Amino acid sequence: MDELDAYSRTVTAVAAAVTPHVAAVRINRGRASGAGSAVVFTDDGLLLTNAHVVGTAERGEAAFADGTETEFDVVGGDPLSDLAVLRARGDTPKAATLGDADRLVVGQLVVAVGNPLGLAGSVTAGVVSALGRSLPTRSGRAARVVEDVIQTDAALNPGNSGGALANGRGEVVGINTAVAGVGLGLAVPVNSTTRRIVATLLADGRVRRGYLGLVGTPAPVPAAVAERYQRRKGLRLVEVVPGSPAARAGLRAGDLVLSVGRQPVTDAQGIQRQLFADSIGTALPVTVLRNGAMVDVIAVPSELAG
Repeated sequence: MDELDAYSRTVTAVAAAVTPHVAAVRINRGRASGAGSAVVFTDDGLLLTNAHVVGTAERGEAAFADGTETEFDVVGGDPLSDLAVLRARGDTPKAATLGDADRLVVGQLVVAVGNPLGLAGSVTAGVVSALGRSLPTRSGRAARVVEDVIQTDAALNPGNSGGALANGRGEVVGINTAVAGVGLGLAVPVNSTTRRIVATLLADGRVRRGYLGLVGTPAPVPAAVAERYQRRKGLRLVEVVPGSPAARAGLRAGDLVLSVGRQPVTDAQGIQRQLFADSIGTALPVTVLRNGAMVDVIAVPSELAG
C-alpha cells in the first residue's frame, strides 16, 4: 500500500504541474475539422504539437484547463519528426517545464496528459517500454518513418496526439504522437534534436530533411564482433521502405547498422542527427553487419517531400 500511495502522489503531482500547460486544439480544414492537443513551450505563446494534427491547416483554436481560449497560426511542421509549431494570437499559460528525453531509461514512470476523444485534461500513467523506436507512417502515397520515438504503455487515444509525456518530476520529455496498438503508445522525444527542429521551424517554417527510409530498433552486437570492434549495440533494421534511398543502396531488413557517416549508431537518433539539410544528395557511408560479415554501402539521402 505504501508503494501505491507513493505512486499515486507522484502521478497526481505531475498531473497538477503539467495539465495547465496542455491545450485542446481544434483545426479547421475547409469542410473538415480535426482535434488534438498541444503543449506551451515558451512564455510568449509558442506551442508544440504533432505535424499530423495540423496537416495542411494554417490556423486553429486552443483551449486550456483554466478556461483560456485563443486562436493560433501554424508556424510550420516537420513530417519526419511529426512536430509542428503554433503561435497563439492571444494569451496562454506559461510554458511547461521541458526535460531531456535522452536521460530516460526503460521502466521509468511517465505520465501522459492530453485530450483523448475530446475529454480535456485527461491523465494516464505508465512506464517507458522502449526507447529509440522507429514509426513507419504513410501520408497519401508517401511512406515516411518517424525516428527515435519513445514507446510507453500509458493509455493513449485519439486526441492525445500533440499532448505531453512527462517524467516523475513533471518535466515534459515527449510529445505524444500515435497509438500503435492496444497498450502501446508512442511519443516524439524532447531533446537537443527536437530543439534544433523547433528553431528551424521558427526561422524557416519548415525543416529540410534528408530521407533514407529505414525502420529500426536498438539491438546488441554479437559477442565476437563486439569484442573485435569494441561495439556493444547497433540498430537492427526491421523494415526498409521499398524504393527508398536505403533500399537503392542495398540495405535490407535484418541488417545491423553499426555506423552511418562514419559515426557509431546505437539508435534511430544516431541517424536522425545526420539527416538535416546538408545531408541531402550527399554520399553517406553506412556499415552494417549482415550474416556475420561487415558490409559497407553508400546511401544518398533524398529530400523528404513536404
